[in-house]
Amino acid sequence: MSEQRFDAVVIGAGPGGYPTGIRLGQLKVKAAIVEREYMGGVCLNVGCIPSKAVIHAAKTFDKLSHTEDLGISVATKPTIDLKKMQAWKSGVVNKLTGGVRALLKGNGCAIVEGSARLAGSSADGHRVIVKTGAKETTLLAKSVVIATGSRPMEIPGFAIDQQRIIDSTGALALDAVPARLIVIGGGYIGLELGMAYAKLGSKVTVVEATAGLLGTMDKDCVAVVARKLKKLGVEVLLDAKAKSWAEKGAHATLTVEVKDGAGTKLTTLDAEKILLSVGRRPNTENLGLEEAGVALDKRGYIVADDQLRTNVPGIYAIGDVIGGMMLAHKATKEGEVVAEIIAGHRAAMDVRTIPAVVFTDPEIASAGLTEDEARAKGHEIKVGKFPFAALGRALGVNDTEGFAKSIVDAKTQELLGMHVVGNGASDLISEAALAIEMGAVAQDLVLTVHPHPTLSEALREATAAAIGEAVHVINR
Repeated sequence: MSEQRFDAVVIGAGPGGYPTGIRLGQLKVKAAIVEREYMGGVCLNVGCIPSKAVIHAAKTFDKLSHTEDLGISVATKPTIDLKKMQAWKSGVVNKLTGGVRALLKGNGCAIVEGSARLAGSSADGHRVIVKTGAKETTLLAKSVVIATGSRPMEIPGFAIDQQRIIDSTGALALDAVPARLIVIGGGYIGLELGMAYAKLGSKVTVVEATAGLLGTMDKDCVAVVARKLKKLGVEVLLDAKAKSWAEKGAHATLTVEVKDGAGTKLTTLDAEKILLSVGRRPNTENLGLEEAGVALDKRGYIVADDQLRTNVPGIYAIGDVIGGMMLAHKATKEGEVVAEIIAGHRAAMDVRTIPAVVFTDPEIASAGLTEDEARAKGHEIKVGKFPFAALGRALGVNDTEGFAKSIVDAKTQELLGMHVVGNGASDLISEAALAIEMGAVAQDLVLTVHPHPTLSEALREATAAAIGEAVHVINR
């Protein structure tokens, strides 16, 4: 068995791991990164990037079918070639994953392909065994960073086979649009993909076990998306639990338990594909964590502090494996922080807010506290809203669904939260995240001149409305 020595070894090359490797290289730390499957992780290969490509394609297809109001007539009805769309999506993915390899190598971080596990420690450091086919390599390092991400969760009786029961990976690899699609789970992944396939021609039904969709997002924003779901013909069953399914000819029959006024009732739904999207679980198995003494919580997540340290000196963990907001940009920030800590810099994961985006149609983006969260923390608040329907830019691009909402502390005028639902919300929210991170007050946003006509004006106007100074909407 060959042996190699490094100052640091990163296990996992996803959006947490590969920035760690790049930053370690920049800081002149001799580092290696180990990846068993996807360079760039789930996010770049079968998650964030390909899903947004498919969502964009579906939105473009939908818009081509509704251009008459603009005076544009499409000579023939738009058609879908899903195989060609998949090829375009794969091209986007390949460009980005190739870029990751180049960045790692360009910054001096070695790439080792294979499955890694911790195999004890000594005075020389922690030992990591990497298996590549029949070959095993030992990596010795003073510091090890676990960045192995997460995978879709299953529920009893619904094993993912990527044939009838699919997860997000399977949904992004379909070569034909299913006539009927059932989505189990009304979270962000299920709604993003469900809406995309509804636009491409699927009859979609969403089965959600709780009383509402997108439970962590602002309720007013969710209501806008719920209306769009109805407009697209998507059936939504709330307080509904998927109980079982069975093959029935060329389709599957799903049995669902639905709450009603009298209790519960069973109903059946037929579909070609059932997309299971009920959450994710950490990839902590087969890593040698138990043998190394690394502590896990009761849900299987690695326990780490604000410096991403586990209970074992020299072993760190970042990203989905430590729980919290399971978002790529959170993992990236943690990766940059942990690299600086390993390099001997003073650093910690100390952020006021991590923005979240749901790429539904319209998009929802959130930074900071919701109204309910702000009140629960004891804040007396002022809330301002500005509708996209009153926004010149939104009218000009014929996309007026949604609004911006600003939540301000009534006493200090500190900006506590910002929530946007509408076209471009994913890009607009960074201004709000910056404002919250720097401790801005409402006047900071109001006094900042925003260019006209742009969608960003909605954030300024919503904040001005919260303090009674809006000029393009009646102050209430």
